[in-house]
Amino acid sequence: MKPLNLVPIKPNLNFIGRKKIFFTFSVLLVALAIGLFTSRGLNFGIDFQGGILIEVRMSEGGKLAEMRTNLSNLGLGEVALQEFGQPTDILIRIQKQEGGEKAQQVAVDKLKAALGDGVKYRRTEFVGPQVSRELFRDGVIAVMLAIVGILAYIWFRFEWQFGLGAIIALLHDVITTIGIFALTGLEFNLSTVAAILTIAGYSINDTVVVYDRVRENLRKYKTMPLLELLNNSINETLSRTVMTSLTTMLALVSLYVLGGEVIRGFSFALIWGVVIGTYSSICVAVPLLLYLNVNRGVQGSGRSSHGEQAEPAE
Repeated sequence: MKPLNLVPIKPNLNFIGRKKIFFTFSVLLVALAIGLFTSRGLNFGIDFQGGILIEVRMSEGGKLAEMRTNLSNLGLGEVALQEFGQPTDILIRIQKQEGGEKAQQVAVDKLKAALGDGVKYRRTEFVGPQVSRELFRDGVIAVMLAIVGILAYIWFRFEWQFGLGAIIALLHDVITTIGIFALTGLEFNLSTVAAILTIAGYSINDTVVVYDRVRENLRKYKTMPLLELLNNSINETLSRTVMTSLTTMLALVSLYVLGGEVIRGFSFALIWGVVIGTYSSICVAVPLLLYLNVNRGVQGSGRSSHGEQAEPAE
C-alpha cells in the first residue's frame, strides 16, 4: 500500500521567483492590520477592560433575547450576554460601574433582581482597572520577551541575518493576528495573549526547519546561485511543513467547533496563526535572506549540521 503524499516528495515550485508578489501581499496585510487596529481597536475582554463577569445557569434555554432586553433597561451601561457551552449556561458581562466596589455590588444586586428566581449563579468576578492595566502590561511584556528570546536563539543557532529574517516574519504573524481580531471583533483577552505566544512558537519552529535546510545546502553547494539554493531548500522541506500544518489544523478545527464559547477565541487565533505562520516561514522568512547578505563563507566551514564532511561543490 502506497503512503499518502498530499505534497510530492520533491516538488519544484518557484517560491523565490514570486517573492515580490509575496512581499507586496504581506506589506498590504500588515498595513491593513495596523489600520484596523488604530481605527477600530480591539474588543478587550474583562481581563483588560475591567468590569463584572457573571456566569449563570438558567432552568431552561432559549431565553437569551428576553434576558438581553430586560438587562439592557437596568441602566448599567454595556451589558453583553452569550451562551457558554450549553443553551442554559449564560455568560453576562457588565461594564465597570462608576463609584468603586460598592457600585459594582449594587449592579450585581440589580441584575439578580431582574433575573428573578430559577437562576443558579455559578461565578461572579470583579476586575478593577488597576488589575486590568497590569494584566495588559504583563501580556505585552510577555510577547516582547518571547520575541527577544527567539531572536537571541536564532542568532546563536545560525547568523544574525537568519535571526533578523525570522523576527520580521514573526512580527508579521503577530501584527496580522491582532489585525484579524480587530476585523472580526472577537474578544481579546488573556487567552488570546496565550494564543499569540503559541503562534510565535509554532511559526518559529517552521522557520527554523527551513533555515536549517538552507544552512545545510549552503555548506554542500558552494557555487549554486543563492536564489536557486533557497528555492530548493523550501521545496525539500515543503512536504514536512504542509503535513505538520494540516495535522495541527485538524485538532484546532475540532477545538473551535466542539470546544465551546470559552476557548473559541483562543482556537480561532491558533487556526489563523497556523495558516499565517506557515505562509510567512515559506514566503517571507526565506526570501528575505536574498537581501540580508548571508555570509556563505562562514556557512561553508566544511561540516554539515550533523558533523558530516561537506559534499563537493557543484
